[in-house]
Amino acid sequence: GRQTALELARRGARVHLACRSESRAQPVIDEIRSAAGDEAAAFLPLDLSDLASVRRAAEVFRKTGEPLHVLVNNAGLAGQRGVTADGFELAFGVNHLGHFLLTALLLDELHASAPARVVTVASDAHFQARGVDFDSLRRPTRGVTGLREYAVSKLCNVLFTQELARRLGPPDVGGVTTYAVHPGVIASNVWRRLPWPVEPVAKLFMGSPESGARTSVFCATAPELGSSTGGYFVDAAPRPPSPRATPELAAELWKRSEDWAAP
Repeated sequence: GRQTALELARRGARVHLACRSESRAQPVIDEIRSAAGDEAAAFLPLDLSDLASVRRAAEVFRKTGEPLHVLVNNAGLAGQRGVTADGFELAFGVNHLGHFLLTALLLDELHASAPARVVTVASDAHFQARGVDFDSLRRPTRGVTGLREYAVSKLCNVLFTQELARRLGPPDVGGVTTYAVHPGVIASNVWRRLPWPVEPVAKLFMGSPESGARTSVFCATAPELGSSTGGYFVDAAPRPPSPRATPELAAELWKRSEDWAAP
């Protein structure tokens, strides 16, 4: 997330860092301002595990009156067990449902700012998911590492992107396009809840945050993508997603997410 925000700011964007902790976000904001100017970055309080916080964040952004040309759904959680404030399995609630609601609440701003893009950070881990057990999404994480639930949440990211693209229509109609990306297996804080010594050993084999941001930035900015939407991208190139990412499952996930995210 830090590297993606920094790269977008360097390209002239004003970025709103939507984070839980202002104190932890501030060094990144300072870095961006140092690189791209004092107006290049702002803090937006957001806790994706709490749908009330998501609604407040969307309202705060709307009140700025600023355009929204790119929404990067970047936050992720892996290796942690539990439930969200609203009673959803933790990885699903943070990685999918919070992003789903935030995107839905900001669609008017995206349309008004068109051409605009929604980039959702998924993962090749979604290939490991056998499907979506909707009943399990309303229970605490069952796996010891939480990685099975993480894979399901990443499949949901891909399904969400596909269904959002279908609902938005062709790029030349609404002007809003959407992409799911695999950043690579990156040594970031997303893995901080993995049990010791799994985390430090696993990170030895992971890529850098700089390499991880490349595909997100590509999908957010590449002019040649303006005529495509709904795809899954790896190494800044389209790739077929899991065969389990079907239109039928995407439509069902969307309907359930709408119901679950309703106030």
